[in-house]
Amino acid sequence: MNSPSASGAPAFRWPPGKRAAVSLTFDDARPSQVDRGLAVLGTHGARATFYVSPRRVEERLDGWRRAVAAGHEIGNHTMTHPCSGNFAFSRCNALEDYTLERMERELLDASDAVRRLLGVRPETFAYPCGQTFVGRGEAVRSYVPLVARHFLAGRAAFSETHNDPTFCDLAQTTGVEADGRSFEELRAAMDRAAEEGGWLILFGHEVGDGGRQTTRTDSLDDLCRYATAPASGLWLDTVAAVARHVAEARRAAAV
Repeated sequence: MNSPSASGAPAFRWPPGKRAAVSLTFDDARPSQVDRGLAVLGTHGARATFYVSPRRVEERLDGWRRAVAAGHEIGNHTMTHPCSGNFAFSRCNALEDYTLERMERELLDASDAVRRLLGVRPETFAYPCGQTFVGRGEAVRSYVPLVARHFLAGRAAFSETHNDPTFCDLAQTTGVEADGRSFEELRAAMDRAAEEGGWLILFGHEVGDGGRQTTRTDSLDDLCRYATAPASGLWLDTVAAVARHVAEARRAAAV
């Protein structure tokens, strides 16, 4: 279906019957994602993208292998989850102390580890803490070009809006937080994306009944039910599937 632009002119062609896309993503390979999240997703036949740190995968290896078998995407979230040293947990692994060469090795090593553990090579990436830089001061560099080189798409975090498929940089797509949100809040974000023909990427961490960095199980259940209903006009799929569609649609439009 053609999604109208603000002027009302056709702007982007989603799959037939769809007005917009939604991708569910979860970071860090938290155990609750396989212990609780997979069951909710499976009830609705929904596929999600899990951005994993390989060491955490080993804690629930059988569960992550079930996730792969169910068609979920396994994405790259680095080996060691480096963030700014302004976070106490990352002071000894701070992005300010990284170089582009060190970051590239981090990305490649993580992809190799995921393939060794789960038999799949990540196609997309999520920036730890949503931060896209290495170094400090005049030596600061963006590592977005590395992500563009090695992955089909990269996902940022703590963004304010969905992606415009005609314009967004696939190497740094926006990610809107799902943790702590009610279904009504998430539905409003999906409806805005549908109105504008956008691609909403949601991200979360734990899956449970509540608490810090937790996507509520009831919200996830209601979201999957809503987004998979034909009447919603939403295409709920992995980041890789939607990014591939966006890239191919852009190439076709450019011919």
